[in-house]
Amino acid sequence: MNTPAGPADRLVILGVAESDAHAVANQLITMQLQSHGFTVLNLGVCTPLSDFADAHDRHPHAEAVLIGSLNGHAHQDLRTLPELRAAGRLRCPVIVGGNLSVGSRKAGTDRQRLLDLGVDHLLADAGGLVLLLDMLHAARAAELQHG
Repeated sequence: MNTPAGPADRLVILGVAESDAHAVANQLITMQLQSHGFTVLNLGVCTPLSDFADAHDRHPHAEAVLIGSLNGHAHQDLRTLPELRAAGRLRCPVIVGGNLSVGSRKAGTDRQRLLDLGVDHLLADAGGLVLLLDMLHAARAAELQHG
């Protein structure tokens, strides 16, 4: 697990969904983010959503929680997100990426079900992750500047 250096860093919390043990993409995304100057708190694979919430409680300045799911069970793994959000936890953007549903036939309803749970952003390709984080960072900075 990578340890954050300090609150001034652009910190993100990364991990793989609870039922998913796919580690390679997780490590590649860590390296990609670090090469762009991010500090990555990598929780690893098979991470319960409550562990993401606990990490965010310990690091409330984190820019986002990034959850990967390659086995397609993201909806089941994230089913407690509404309760955590209602309890005031995971207040930062939650970004989910990877294979978001089981099977080869993908439906728009799969994406919508995750958004309905409270996922803020969905990515099919990690290539857009840094751009999304930079856009969210700029939007937050503008919001703080304008009160």
